[in-house]
Amino acid sequence: MDRKWWKESVVYQIYPRSFYDSNGDGIGDLNGITEKLDYLKELGVDVIWLSPVYQSPNDDNGYDISDYRAIMKEFGTMEDYDRMLDEAHKRGIRIVMDLVVNHTSDEHKWFIESRKSKDNPYRDYYIWRPAKDGKEPNNWGSCFSGSAWEYDSTTDMYFLHLFSRKQPDLNWDNPKVRREVYDMMNWWLDKGVDGFRMDVISLISKDQTFPDGKPGINGYASFNEPANGPHVHEYLQEMRREVLDGRETLTVGECSGVTLDEAKKYARSDGKELNMVFQFEHMDVDADGTNKWSDKKMDLRDLKKILTKWQKGLDTIAWNSLFWENHDQPRSVSRFGNDGEYRELSAKMLATCLHMMQGTPYIYQGEELGMTNVPFEDISDFRDLDSINAWHELVGQGVFTEDEMMKYLRYKSRDNARTPFQWDDTENAGFTTGSPWIMVNPNYKEINAKDQLEREDSVFRYYQKLIRLRKEHEIIVYGSYDLVLPEDRELYVYTRTLGNEKLLVVCNFYGNTRIFALPGGWTKETSKLLIGNYGDLLYARDNRNTVFIRPYEALVLKSL
Repeated sequence: MDRKWWKESVVYQIYPRSFYDSNGDGIGDLNGITEKLDYLKELGVDVIWLSPVYQSPNDDNGYDISDYRAIMKEFGTMEDYDRMLDEAHKRGIRIVMDLVVNHTSDEHKWFIESRKSKDNPYRDYYIWRPAKDGKEPNNWGSCFSGSAWEYDSTTDMYFLHLFSRKQPDLNWDNPKVRREVYDMMNWWLDKGVDGFRMDVISLISKDQTFPDGKPGINGYASFNEPANGPHVHEYLQEMRREVLDGRETLTVGECSGVTLDEAKKYARSDGKELNMVFQFEHMDVDADGTNKWSDKKMDLRDLKKILTKWQKGLDTIAWNSLFWENHDQPRSVSRFGNDGEYRELSAKMLATCLHMMQGTPYIYQGEELGMTNVPFEDISDFRDLDSINAWHELVGQGVFTEDEMMKYLRYKSRDNARTPFQWDDTENAGFTTGSPWIMVNPNYKEINAKDQLEREDSVFRYYQKLIRLRKEHEIIVYGSYDLVLPEDRELYVYTRTLGNEKLLVVCNFYGNTRIFALPGGWTKETSKLLIGNYGDLLYARDNRNTVFIRPYEALVLKSL
């Protein structure tokens, strides 16, 4: 058994802009995070992953960085950052920074120089190409709609931006770029940070022939077309040697487009690259083909198939990251659960299903309260570049009507996760005394941290128990995983095994009551309830191995 502290940890993602505003300007900040560290300590998390706080013009909410060694003024100062880091460490909480190095802001000094002339010393810091047949060098699309190439008249060439046109891609084939990145990473680690979540790291190495890809719904190939490029593993191994070796860090790579075989290379157990990766295959389980903009509901059998593939495929070879939510995904209880009558039960069920798997669990702020999607009324309510651009592009092209697109945005927009954290039932959910940068979900009077901290049966208290169990039972971290009932359309059932110990996990993803026969060897006398969202276990009368599984019920049995 290869024990590692990051395998045994639970990570909490903070989106600083929306977490807590300490000065009344309507924007969350570093001092706000510091003020709320005791809340996170009470929850029991071990690590905070901090979405970007670097200096940025904020075209893509901080993922467009203009200075990697400075703090965005809206968030505070470097002194504020150092205090937050110190206070977190005093509470035994590690801090992981968001490392965004596939691209910079176009306001970064490197790009300002790069676009001046073809012979500028910084020209090769970015990816410049001439026109092809009078238009873009290839058909790659931006993640945020339109072409991934932007024409620049100064030098009559195009630069590549897989994201916003204000986020030009760095040229990782230039060793000077890689040295700049490694020096910056070492600077933050020397300051005391505990690791990095690496944004879209699977995209850093591009095929220099720039081949066309298969066009999608908007006529462009996916921004994932360059994923897992020819030198990505070489560069990450170099990063390991130059920065990470000899340090006790957590590293997780956001690897959109990653395959199971590629993940085994990224998160290899010999420690030459990353500790783990984020894969997103289960996030496409409710996509409509290649189009994420729909309100299609998943088939549970597909979800089980995907998650089982990753559980079994990485076992003993690499390590899984476990998540339902992050800053790029809608709220899970609205997506995979029931955000009406069974909101709290289904939030607990989803948490159980995820936290009992093998891998490091990630909690996104508000997930531990069962926060829901937001009833946005108009495109003017949105702040997310992806949502706004998709609206204009797809409605403008006649792909969807305004009503259809609004329905899909309410379901899938990233802004569902970016509305302010709901601290209490006072004005603006206790997030700010000012005017919030984005609307507050109007259900904050019913769903807020103050209420849940006061109730033993709350979603918060349930997450607390799950985290505590993880620290008490080795099997939850290191046990192997096996799926039961793969074709069942409503129940997700699996076992965990470590030596002679066994866990049986049963999760009902729907509102029906089911009669469930425990698998062979499991009986009332040979097992006990470790945790369940109903608080008890309902056996069928006079039957030692048949239980009623109630709507959105989750239960975990431990063998005696």
